[in-house]
Amino acid sequence: MAHCKIQKSKNLRRSGSSNKLKEPPAPIPDNNNDRKRQYKLEDFELMSTVGTGTFGRVVLARDKKNKEYMALKILNITDIIKLKQTEHVLNEKAILSATNHPFIVQLAWSHHTDTFLYMVLEYICGGELFTYLRNMGRFNAATARFFASEITSALEHLHKNDIVYRDLKPENVLLDRDGHIKLTDFGFAKKLRDRTWTLCGTPEYLAPEIIQSKGHGKPVDWWALGILIYEMLVGYPPFYDENPFGIYEKILEGKIDWPKHLTADARDMIKRLLVIDRTKRLGCMLNGCKDITGHRWFMSIDWDQVKQRQLKPPIVPEISHDGDTRNFDDYPNDDWQKGTAVSEEQLKVFKDF
Repeated sequence: MAHCKIQKSKNLRRSGSSNKLKEPPAPIPDNNNDRKRQYKLEDFELMSTVGTGTFGRVVLARDKKNKEYMALKILNITDIIKLKQTEHVLNEKAILSATNHPFIVQLAWSHHTDTFLYMVLEYICGGELFTYLRNMGRFNAATARFFASEITSALEHLHKNDIVYRDLKPENVLLDRDGHIKLTDFGFAKKLRDRTWTLCGTPEYLAPEIIQSKGHGKPVDWWALGILIYEMLVGYPPFYDENPFGIYEKILEGKIDWPKHLTADARDMIKRLLVIDRTKRLGCMLNGCKDITGHRWFMSIDWDQVKQRQLKPPIVPEISHDGDTRNFDDYPNDDWQKGTAVSEEQLKVFKDF
């Protein structure tokens, strides 16, 4: 069960993401209708808010019929239009509808009124990888390798389906009750035929080609994997500055400090993922993802076991029941349900939501 968190708590969070949009989304067929039950809003008992964001929130909900806990993502249409996020939201729904993978959050149902968009997602009760990383300071090699292997499996699946994720970071990796990962927050994901020029993502994780507006594609996800492996092993990302433009300068300069505790294999893996020339970046050459899964840092990993969720998780979240919210921040339940209805003309773009 899983959850799509749309805001991070105020402490220790990263600088803001850019969300400028320049082109419409490519159409993505929904090939998973057979796994969706036709819900109604009244089928859910709304419980506590487990995440809030600029134009919506995530509410823990319980299915009145089978008592299953779900995450109900509720987005305010007026705010979506005002902030020019329409295409991103439509992309997220389309991609999640068309994706079925053990390490990616599952969309069960979507719906709209003239005020809100609704997405019913799995509820992942273990919380964010970010929280565990900050509490532990850094991960040992075995722990980082476990999480990197499951993330690699998810990214490989997306890329095989011509989807670029574009928002990999510890805040968007959730742990289920057993300790396996689920990628969440697909607002920046996109079905790609070639390249895109949309500037979006989190500054510390942006690939050079995004910053330079050269057009980008799947290679940006492998760059982000390199950043994430470094952050898991060291405790902070390799390129950091108080100012986003300072971060961009350091990314383009490409100079990395290597703490002494990093092994030669880990350094080599990170170096080869953080290659500025995307044509020479690990995962982007002739052998594709096999260059990553076959790297010596992953020598101990059985990739068949990874895909079948058979590796033993190094961290098992504290959970008392499937609807446990202890691993998420507390949020006030304000008057969010009093949203303003949009016009029929404005609603037309969301008619298939």
